[in-house]
Amino acid sequence: MERLIYVDKATKYYGNNGNVTKALSEIEFEISEGEFTGIMGASGSGKSTLLAVLSTIDRLTSGHIYFEDEDITQLNEEQLADFREKKLGFVFQDFNLLDTLTIEENISLAMTLQNKDHTFIQERVQKIMAQLNITDIRNKFPYEVSGGQKQRCACARAIINQPKIIMADEPTGALDSKSAELLLNTFVTMNKEMKTTLLMVTHDAFSASYCNRILFLKDGEIFNELIRGNKSRREFLNTILDVLSINGGGLTNVE
Repeated sequence: MERLIYVDKATKYYGNNGNVTKALSEIEFEISEGEFTGIMGASGSGKSTLLAVLSTIDRLTSGHIYFEDEDITQLNEEQLADFREKKLGFVFQDFNLLDTLTIEENISLAMTLQNKDHTFIQERVQKIMAQLNITDIRNKFPYEVSGGQKQRCACARAIINQPKIIMADEPTGALDSKSAELLLNTFVTMNKEMKTTLLMVTHDAFSASYCNRILFLKDGEIFNELIRGNKSRREFLNTILDVLSINGGGLTNVE
């Protein structure tokens, strides 16, 4: 697999004068195309900060982030906006859907705003809705469907423009266990069948067990890495729990 992202000594400070917090401390790692990578850590570990700088919502204090060998830490605000639009897709904990638009309209909105051909938009949206099994709710509004269906709609919206990577921030946080499992299986489908590269931040071991690789953060540093390899999901879950128990926990919802 080709390298998609290279993080080189990423460091992030917050505050000033005598009140400075180091959120990230010279972190280094790579993400290859086609990977499903999880980032785990307790509250305050730096995982949300890491997602923020990777998605260019926030800037590093020092270090570099290379995306397809381009140093995105050197881009100006206009270039960053273009980068986010063309390269990144996002799935959030709280869905971020527009209640005044139908499920289909929410999915197609980004392409509509870009003035893409109407027939092309329809064909693309129909294909993705079928792949994510939400065609039957296409004409419903977000408030008329379940949390799991909303999140699958959010996934469809995220991949509609075929971004290079989907970044998911605690995507199962607002879902019940059944809906969470359906969403995670959707991620696996996106990764295996649609060749989508995924990066998921989570504190939940059950969610993390669906990933192919996990980076564990503690005090702004990567202290461990797990690769699933040929392990079953249950075996991988047990390995994750072992790592978390050795390093002070920081997990929930592991039934």
